[in-house]
Amino acid sequence: MPYALCDFLILEVTFMRLVIIEDNPLLLQNLTLLLSGEPGITVAGTYKTGEDALAGIKESSPELALVDLGLPGMSGIEFIRGAKATMPELDMMAYTVFEDRETIFSAIKAGASGYILKGCTPRELIEALFSLHQGGAPMSPKIARAVIKEFQGEDPTEQFLLSPREKQILGSLEKGLTYKEIADEFALSHHTVHTHIKNIYEKLQAKNKQEAFLKARRKALL
Repeated sequence: MPYALCDFLILEVTFMRLVIIEDNPLLLQNLTLLLSGEPGITVAGTYKTGEDALAGIKESSPELALVDLGLPGMSGIEFIRGAKATMPELDMMAYTVFEDRETIFSAIKAGASGYILKGCTPRELIEALFSLHQGGAPMSPKIARAVIKEFQGEDPTEQFLLSPREKQILGSLEKGLTYKEIADEFALSHHTVHTHIKNIYEKLQAKNKQEAFLKARRKALL
């Protein structure tokens, strides 16, 4: 009877099915060993690219995903957005070295409910995962402070005034690249680049490049 009760209590421990998306093979191996050895966590799948994760994640039936944002090909943010569209109940934790506000808010807007910086201790990561699974929104202290400062200052929605591609094109334009060079850099047609730049001017209410650069810098978009 005591053993049966003990078994029952173990079953009552918080339990989660987790997938890990990380392109660094050594880090992926270490995370898998760490988390699969933690009571209450089952690592249901591991992926090195966002494309592979999107293709196989439904079969893993996870409740939570730990996502590196700096993935090759499809970015972690793009993966989060795609996974959230097909699995809206899936909780996602950004696990990254990026701490700039553009990346933070892009990840949160895409669907991340937690944001933990690499370099945290294993225990901090594990506690953050359990917090997320139990309905929390864990963030590294530095990230939480950045979010608070953003909301205390300018309207954070301005961070999303331009799309990621528009920001890239505006940045290239600021570097002095021609339309043709920008088209070649991003494998776009000249017409598409022209359309993006027209949209950028309209969104920023700018009449020319210099005005667009100035307004974008004021809004921290460059």
